[in-house]
Amino acid sequence: MPDQVTETAARIVVGVDGSSGAKIALAWAMNQAKLTGATVEAVIAWQDPAIYGAAYGWTSVSFEGDTYGVAMTKLLDDSIAEVAGETGTPVPVLPRVVQGHPVEALLKAAAGAQLLVVGSRGHGTFAGILLGSVSQHCVQRASCPVVVVPSVAASR
Repeated sequence: MPDQVTETAARIVVGVDGSSGAKIALAWAMNQAKLTGATVEAVIAWQDPAIYGAAYGWTSVSFEGDTYGVAMTKLLDDSIAEVAGETGTPVPVLPRVVQGHPVEALLKAAAGAQLLVVGSRGHGTFAGILLGSVSQHCVQRASCPVVVVPSVAASR
């Protein structure tokens, strides 16, 4: 898949990181796509923590022999399957695993999209202190409307 998708087809891009907040955002995006006839593009981004961790004394995390990309693909696929099963919302969901910072990956994916959807709380609370809030950066810099779905949403 190309790094940047700019087709005119109705697309809703949603950030997924496996957290409950991201799953709530994914469910919201899937319901919105059903209402608007859009396709959902679920994006998960990853970075090797060893690249940034050396300065903070962190070490690389093991995923039982899997590479980060493989582990993130599994996490994304599992999240999509879980949410689709819970919502029963039959909409096309295109999974996309991107190596890079989540903000940059989401902004690039959202170019030409109808909407960008992110959760308000996900994994990376500590990383958020170092790098800033993904949702905040997306709201400030996205080229399309952004919906920030609260993690305390009552229902999916």
